[in-house]
Amino acid sequence: MAIKIIQDECIGCSACVAACPFGAITMQDDAKAFITEACTVCGACVETCPVSTIVREEEEKTVAMDKAEYKGVWVFIEQVDGHIRGVSHELLGEGRKLADAMGQELAGVLIGNHVEDVSKDLFASGADKVYLVEGAEYSHYNTDGFTVTLTDLIKTYKPNVILIGATNDGRDLGPRVACRIGTGLTADCTNLDIDAETGLVAWTRPAFGGNIMATILCPEHRPQMGTVRPKVFKRPVPDFTRTGEIVRVASKVKPEDIRTKFIELLQVCITSCNLEEAEIIVSGGRGMCKPENFKLIEDLAEVLGGTVGASRAAVDAGWKPALHQVGQTGKTVGPKIYIACGISGAIQHLAGMSSSDSVIAINKDADAPIFKVADYGIVGDVMEVLPIMIEEFKKLRQA
Repeated sequence: MAIKIIQDECIGCSACVAACPFGAITMQDDAKAFITEACTVCGACVETCPVSTIVREEEEKTVAMDKAEYKGVWVFIEQVDGHIRGVSHELLGEGRKLADAMGQELAGVLIGNHVEDVSKDLFASGADKVYLVEGAEYSHYNTDGFTVTLTDLIKTYKPNVILIGATNDGRDLGPRVACRIGTGLTADCTNLDIDAETGLVAWTRPAFGGNIMATILCPEHRPQMGTVRPKVFKRPVPDFTRTGEIVRVASKVKPEDIRTKFIELLQVCITSCNLEEAEIIVSGGRGMCKPENFKLIEDLAEVLGGTVGASRAAVDAGWKPALHQVGQTGKTVGPKIYIACGISGAIQHLAGMSSSDSVIAINKDADAPIFKVADYGIVGDVMEVLPIMIEEFKKLRQA
C-alpha cells in the first residue's frame, strides 16, 4: 500500500498537514502538499482531503516463493551443556497448539555437541520430529555457525513457522537468519494465535512503550518467524510416552565460517540473576528510596531461596544492574511467587511479571496499581514490613 497526492489537483488547503498524526506531510514552495518518508500509510489524510486528491494505491507485489511448499512449525531449541532452557519447552507447548490448529507437524531444531539424548525431552514436550545437527563447533553458541546451520535447514526443509526464544542468543540469531532467507521477524512477542480470516500466525507484541498491543501478520513471505519472551507461556506437562523421528543432518559449517574463537566461559551472577528460571522473585522499586535499602530485598530473597529483581526506576537510578530488571524493557518472568516491594505497578512493569502464579505487593500507597494484580497486599512502609517478614521466615526455616 502507498499514499499518493495528485499534484495537479491539490488546492494547497493544508488540511492534510494538520490531519497527519506523524507529521509526514509538508507544504512545498508551490503551495502543494508533499508526503515524506515518515508516512505510515495510516490513511488519515485520505479521509480529510476536501477534493479527494489524496489516494491510496496498491503496490505491485513480487514474491517469487511458492508458499504452499512451506509446511510445519519449528522451535529453535536453546541448550547449554546439554540442558534445555525453559523457554524452549514453553515454545514447544505453544507450538503444539499452532501446529494442531494448522494441521501440521511440530519439530524442534537441536544444534549442539553430543546432545541427541535430550531429544526424548523434546518429544515429551510435544515435538513430532527433531532436526539434529551435532559437531564440536556447536559446543558453545556462536553467531556465525548457528546462523549458517539454521539458514541451511530452513532452505532445505522449508518450515512454515519458526519460534525462537527472545533470549540473548535468540535475539542475536533470529534477525540474522530472517535477513538471509528474506522474510520478516516479529520480535518480543507476548501472544500467538491463528488469524481466523487468513490462517496466518497472528504475532502479538507490545508497542509504544507497552501502551498498546500490536498484532502482526506475515502474508507474503515464508517462513513466518518470531521471537517470544520467556515465561509468557506455561511449560507443558511432559508426556514421556511420546516418541518421534530424529532427522540427523550433517554439519556444513567450515572453520573459516566462524569468525570468533571461544576462549573462556565466565559465569557471572548465574544464580542471583537468572530471573527467567526463578521460582521466587523479590523485586524492589523506587519505594526502596536508596541502594543501601536493597540489602533488605537481598536478605528476604536469600531466606526464601529466591532471586532479586528490580523495577526500571531502580535500575535507572543505578541501584541494581540491568540484569535484575523486570518489565517491558527488562525480563519477562513467571515465578510461583513474585514479591513487589515499593513498586507502584506501572503498565510496563506489569507486562513483565503478570504471569506469576502468586503476586504479593508491599506499598504504602493503598491506591497503587500494583494492588490490582496482587493476590496479597500489604499497605505499609517496606522499610518496616520487610524486617518483620525476614525475621518470621527465618523462624519458620529454623522450625
